[in-house]
Amino acid sequence: MTTIMENTMEMTIGEMVAQDYRVAQVFKDHKIDFCCKGNRSLAEVTEKHGLDLEKFLGEIQKVQSQENNDNADFTSWPLDLLADYIEKKHHRYVAGRIPVLKQYLAKLCKVHGQRHPELLNIYEHFMASAGELAMHMKKEELLLFPRVRKMVRAEQTNEPLEAPHFGTVKNPIAAMMQEHENEGERFRIIAQLSDDYNPPADACNTYRVAFSLLKEFEEDLHRHIHLENNILFPQAEILEQKLNA
Repeated sequence: MTTIMENTMEMTIGEMVAQDYRVAQVFKDHKIDFCCKGNRSLAEVTEKHGLDLEKFLGEIQKVQSQENNDNADFTSWPLDLLADYIEKKHHRYVAGRIPVLKQYLAKLCKVHGQRHPELLNIYEHFMASAGELAMHMKKEELLLFPRVRKMVRAEQTNEPLEAPHFGTVKNPIAAMMQEHENEGERFRIIAQLSDDYNPPADACNTYRVAFSLLKEFEEDLHRHIHLENNILFPQAEILEQKLNA
């Protein structure tokens, strides 16, 4: 038990979630950002949120002791496969959900906006996020992910790799992580405005469905960002250093 605790204390919260995604729920329950701000230690976040470290570790160990039905160990995946997975699962999800949520939220604003003016702010923030995410994903698909795939091929074939026009993967990664932070903050605001996606007592079915979809969208975004910030990006930087050594 002591060894497990010592290993946990040495890891960042992003590394903890990368090792076992089940612990993400513990961080979510305490409103701790493990994706955009995953580079913090457990001691740091528990102190900031006023949590008892020993009790918090107990919560983590409890979920880790449960049977794991999700066998995907993304840390062991080849980087090109992980990039493909993110693009096909998460990018496609975002692209497909955005028009649906736009329609729902626009209808809510029209029907319920006068009684619930916070809906107008939610719609405004979501529309901004939709535009930013579309550009963000396109940059990943056209610049960063192709570079990751080229680096993987270069490692496999031992062939020389030309330098990209952006110099090093650290440059687009830094930009991507800042954009992740921006969207994470935007959805923190949306969560606050929506009372953590809890519809009011007078909400109709459309209202409830819209908030449920918004919550699902945020949860997918958290996992999406986690896979990039805590696994794909750092491993891509390590691979680039190895190829340039």
